[in-house]
Amino acid sequence: MADYPLMPIATAVWLIDNTSLTFDQVADFCGLHPLQVRGVADGDVGGGVRGIDPITTHQLTRDEIEKGQQDPDYKLKISQPKTIVAERTRKGPRYTPVSKRQNRPDAIAWVVRNHPEIADAQIAKLLGTTKTTIQSVRDRSHWNSANLQPQDPVGLGLCSQIDLDTIVRKAAAKRAKLEAANPDAGPSLKPVAETVAPEPAPTTEETADKVDLSKVFADTGESDS
Repeated sequence: MADYPLMPIATAVWLIDNTSLTFDQVADFCGLHPLQVRGVADGDVGGGVRGIDPITTHQLTRDEIEKGQQDPDYKLKISQPKTIVAERTRKGPRYTPVSKRQNRPDAIAWVVRNHPEIADAQIAKLLGTTKTTIQSVRDRSHWNSANLQPQDPVGLGLCSQIDLDTIVRKAAAKRAKLEAANPDAGPSLKPVAETVAPEPAPTTEETADKVDLSKVFADTGESDS
């Protein structure tokens, strides 16, 4: 993904007023359409917006501006920060706004129904809930169990689609790994020969009831003669 200034319109205003860069160069650097830049120059776009110097904000160097002014085809490169602060990892359950906490049981029901491979600890971290609440939703002992309607937690705004996909992927990989390590674990289907019941042996009464037709007709012929 390309990097652009934090305030593209304000940066474009400053570059138009203080440099001789072309509209295409300013548009490419700020992530704008050339017609937008032309509108900024004409005052039709960004009217009243105060220009921001990208040099003082350490987003562009003077050398880059000079290179662009000397070569109309040159594309300006945004300055990268010298130090990159790593994103602080979040520990513990996710914070959920008060206005959305009432929707958590519905989200738990959705995850439990559609992704049974996800562990309770993962659900608790994803939705900012507790294992006790998750268990009550599972066994339908929750105080509002009769009114629960499973809903996608992403649609409810309780988590992002990326976070949900990540947990689903990890849970599926863990489950596949366990199944590969224990292929004989759990119930399995028996062979057909073991499940089909054998044919019952004929009883004495059924054997006695069977009549040999050839003998019957033979006896009938002898009596007629």
